[in-house]
Amino acid sequence: MASRSSAISSDDRLAEFLLGVSLNRSIPLRDQVYALVRKAIVTGKLAPGAPVSEIDIAASLGISRTPVREAVKKASDEGLIEVFAQTGTFVADISRKQVEEAYIIRIALELESIRRAAAVIRTRHLQDLEDIIGAHETALKRSRFDEAIARDDDFHRYIAEVNGLSMLWKAVDISKAQMDRCRLLLLPSPGAGQETIAQHRAILETLRRRDPDAAMAALRTHLETSLSNTMSYLDAAPHPASS
Repeated sequence: MASRSSAISSDDRLAEFLLGVSLNRSIPLRDQVYALVRKAIVTGKLAPGAPVSEIDIAASLGISRTPVREAVKKASDEGLIEVFAQTGTFVADISRKQVEEAYIIRIALELESIRRAAAVIRTRHLQDLEDIIGAHETALKRSRFDEAIARDDDFHRYIAEVNGLSMLWKAVDISKAQMDRCRLLLLPSPGAGQETIAQHRAILETLRRRDPDAAMAALRTHLETSLSNTMSYLDAAPHPASS
């Protein structure tokens, strides 16, 4: 397990992250708290080993502990948080095994998604995907890495939605929590964002030709490149990810 030596500074970062957050009472609170906790971990506001206090989160957001407990449980199920009965709740290490497993799931699901999309995609869909790539490129140029990752996800999500397969993307999204932590660490690396943009454009061109085999090949290249880059990063990191 990761070191817990940064407890005080981590508490401060979480308090700062939650400062001014206003919850929508018409939406389940547990879902909103989960999204906040997940984002804090994925973006590194809460580092591996940082404590996660349900009491502090509830107090910062002005809500009861019940939705916070439910949100923490969901984050724990995704491997983002570890709960120890005698010592407390902490942000988990990045798991190399879980990252690799997430890519296996993602590749399998998205290959089927893009195969179907190539058969039904229309001009308006292609234009929307062009716009998403443009927004992604703008975010990278401005070093808005959180936003760049969101636009990256938009591209893949939209391809699934062309088929009406919203549940497919939800399954991908649930599985890739550990992967997302790595993406934010890798993205500032020279050329990383530009490589993704180039591969997205290559995928778009195969969809424009309505060629399912080429689309699947381009998507596989894209995701396997990402997997290879991620594994190389984790292997070279000063504090290697857990198995």
